[in-house]
Amino acid sequence: MNGDEERLLRGRVYGHDHDSPDPGPRPGQDYVELVGGPLDGLLLNVTGWTPEQIAAGAALPTELAQFPGGRALYDPRPGDRTRFYWTGDSP
Repeated sequence: MNGDEERLLRGRVYGHDHDSPDPGPRPGQDYVELVGGPLDGLLLNVTGWTPEQIAAGAALPTELAQFPGGRALYDPRPGDRTRFYWTGDSP
């Protein structure tokens, strides 16, 4: 990924179209930052997620992963409510 692509992804919400005029976060929503892996730097909207859902992390479809069509796996770390950390890809 080059610098231009990296800047495009920063501050963008996972699932928003990269061509959207405003792919950033919306007021009144809750987000976690995705750290590491193919979705590094994107924000994930967790508005309405229960504590159990947040504790379970997320398996996010991506074409950027090592296995296209697979999922990038992200989990929270104890004590860090603002980030999900990459744990690998699944086919």
